[in-house]
Amino acid sequence: MKLRIKGNSLRLRVSRSELARLLSGDCVEETIHFASDPSARLTYALQQEAFAKSPTVHYADNRVSVLLPADLAYVWGVTDQVGIAEEISLGALGSLALLIEKDFACLDRSDEDNRDTFANPHAGAIC
Repeated sequence: MKLRIKGNSLRLRVSRSELARLLSGDCVEETIHFASDPSARLTYALQQEAFAKSPTVHYADNRVSVLLPADLAYVWGVTDQVGIAEEISLGALGSLALLIEKDFACLDRSDEDNRDTFANPHAGAIC
């Protein structure tokens, strides 16, 4: 799973196998370490939440958890829907733009770089 943070936006790109794990009920997560101190880390996770009404984000103890309603995750996972977008209110702090997408193959990368990605809908197109 790839994470992109810019300003008040959070974007996750999910591979085919990660999406399969998510749909089977697993929590998909990654951890990045910033220094040799074990506490200098950030874990980010994506999981289904049966009772959620809309995508939400929770942050605690160096962990960002993105929770998707189970029905929304299922429809996204079994159709050609590219992503799920949500604008989450932060009250007086504004809002957080959340985007969860299928990770498509890059057209200018090697096969190894594109392993476990979704087929790019623009593959074979002539510019």
